[in-house]
Amino acid sequence: MSEKSSSSGSDEDVDPESGQPVEFGGVLSKWTNYIHGWQDRWVVLKNNTLSYYKSEDEREYGCRGSLCLSKAVLTPHEFDECRFDVSVNDSVWYLRAEDPEHRLQWIESIELHKAESGYGSETSLRRHGSMLSLTSAASALSSTSTSSFKGHRLREKLAEMETFRDILCRQVDTLQKYFDSCADAVSKDEFQRDRIEEDEDEFPSTTRSDGEHNHNNNGSKEKLSSPASPKVINGIDFKGEAITFKATTAGILSTLSHCIELMVKREDSWQKRLDKELEKRRRVEDAYKSAMNELKKKSHYGGPDYEEGPNSLINEDEFFDAVEAALDRQDKIEEQCQSEKVRTHHLAQVPSSDVFSTIGTHRFVSKSRSHSSSLSSAELFSASDDVHRFSAQVEEMVQNHMTYSLQDVGGDANWQLVIEEGEMKVYRREVEENGIVLDPLKATHAVKGVTGHEVCHYFWDTDFRMDWETTIENFNVVEKLSENAIIVYQTHKRVWPASQRDVLYLSAIRKIVATNENDPDTWLVCNFSVEHDNALPTNKCVRAKINVAMICQTLVSPPEGDKEISRDNILCKITYVANVNPGGWAPASVLRAVAKREYPKFLKRFTSYVQDKTIGKPILF
Repeated sequence: MSEKSSSSGSDEDVDPESGQPVEFGGVLSKWTNYIHGWQDRWVVLKNNTLSYYKSEDEREYGCRGSLCLSKAVLTPHEFDECRFDVSVNDSVWYLRAEDPEHRLQWIESIELHKAESGYGSETSLRRHGSMLSLTSAASALSSTSTSSFKGHRLREKLAEMETFRDILCRQVDTLQKYFDSCADAVSKDEFQRDRIEEDEDEFPSTTRSDGEHNHNNNGSKEKLSSPASPKVINGIDFKGEAITFKATTAGILSTLSHCIELMVKREDSWQKRLDKELEKRRRVEDAYKSAMNELKKKSHYGGPDYEEGPNSLINEDEFFDAVEAALDRQDKIEEQCQSEKVRTHHLAQVPSSDVFSTIGTHRFVSKSRSHSSSLSSAELFSASDDVHRFSAQVEEMVQNHMTYSLQDVGGDANWQLVIEEGEMKVYRREVEENGIVLDPLKATHAVKGVTGHEVCHYFWDTDFRMDWETTIENFNVVEKLSENAIIVYQTHKRVWPASQRDVLYLSAIRKIVATNENDPDTWLVCNFSVEHDNALPTNKCVRAKINVAMICQTLVSPPEGDKEISRDNILCKITYVANVNPGGWAPASVLRAVAKREYPKFLKRFTSYVQDKTIGKPILF
């Protein structure tokens, strides 16, 4: 994967006019889903938005998704140095850069865009100002109104305080008027004194007797006017107002004391109510967080953190449940496909000339297994004609299977009988190496109406592979070594959360002629892993190693009288052995449970397929 960027991701890359970061784009690997895994996408960072396109050339068709970075959470991966996650609420993008340097560049660019967006940035403060809302202040003040207090007596006391406040305001106004009147009287008295002093200066012979008296023109005495009495001025009783003012303030203080006493008495109950409300809120918040975590877990369950790997977040039980659910879905799909095939088969007319085909010469036997076609088949699949660069390995594998695989394991304590259904028995021997399950498996089965040659033919021939093998996604023949040996590469269907597996193996079919005339001949197909330059391992699949053999012998019961041998007279004894190294990090218990479930199903499905394919056809020994 190559990383391309249309601009630098440093902090200096901002528009000098607007102060905003410039556009940033490049190729990143994005986790799509557990089926397709990581896919290269063209990702663009612009205007506080992270968008992605299928490729740079398809930008004109519109983006395939986008995230607003205002509330985005950026998380560099703990173990993968090239990966980082961008999440907004329940939406998570799993992204991988080409190398740690590019990852750092992307992280810095995203953080820069986040810093220059929303109300938390410096530019937004300059843009919107920092004036406090008077409306908010007023609403905060109104929250302390009398309606927030509880209790009948407390409301009464507060009403009394309102009344005292009105009285006190009126008394303050009255006192203010009194003080204004006093000030006016003092001013008038000073003015009159000034005039008397001026008159005495002009008429010094005028004397005052019997107190301060003025002589008018008629010779009568007139007493000088004195200042207004401080007790009553303009009808205001200052002493009475002062007494009332004192009583009002005393009433306010008394009412406040009662309010404080009531509040103190109710403080405990209020505190208890507050504690209960806080506890309710805490429980609700915990329930909300738990629900959100479950929701995120379910929504991101198919993410890369939960797939098979050394740092997987999924535990062993969840791994097994997910694998079992995926296998159940595949079984339902397969049942639907088989039902459709059966319906199509009944509608289609089978041509009478449909014959059984084999590799090379086509020989059929109708009377006995001593027919010359058996000899021709033996010659066709003999080891002497099977010469190629892997011939020695094939011969070694065949000899090992003929020596060890046909041995009876019923009394061996190392082998455990795990499945027994009718004629089919499945044995397993538990073996682990470096934490990887390498359990050898052996199954025996007896199938009526088919021969060993027919069973091995359908097992080996790739023309029929997709008819009975339901676990394969695709396969191809990498190289044909000879008429009865090929190298096959196949990928198996993904069973999430397990990683997808692929296999590269040599497949050879062989007939082993019995040395004792009383023993049946043996047909054998062996598949074992090899290496090839045209099918090297990739990081998208875990390469599994296999050593599998299908070993078949045909038993014939003599027909009655002069009747020809029919399929009712033949029985195929099958021994199937498998040694598989799955690789990867799948839990051992899961691998053993899947093997116990899938191997018997495979053997029954395959043998039933061979029986259906050979019905009404000549017997091939």
